[in-house]
Amino acid sequence: MEFPGTLRYTKDHEWISIDGDTATVGITDFAQKELGDIVFVDINSVGKPLGANEIFGTVEAVKTVSDLYLPVSGTITEVNADLEGNPENVNKDPYTAGWMVKMTVDNPADVAALLDAAAYKQLVGE
Repeated sequence: MEFPGTLRYTKDHEWISIDGDTATVGITDFAQKELGDIVFVDINSVGKPLGANEIFGTVEAVKTVSDLYLPVSGTITEVNADLEGNPENVNKDPYTAGWMVKMTVDNPADVAALLDAAAYKQLVGE
């Protein structure tokens, strides 16, 4: 299982990466393994300002549907359009091809308060 050290993580199994004033968000390798084969990603929150831990969409696997929670407050600016026809990218490559949204972050300092790779790895028992 992968735990990239450049990312920050939530206890709800989302990851976030910051590049300038844009953040990229997805679900972790651990989360996609727990969900199983992902068949649909539903995100319709582009342009909406959301708070940390608010639901920004859902991911549907063969056996379950799971809510997606925003790691920090901000506004979603883009959805990974490739997931519409290729939701399995979340399973195959959750940290690059399987990213879910890009967003502007209200307070970049909030990202530092999230779990680092070592803390997340401990959380999931690895």
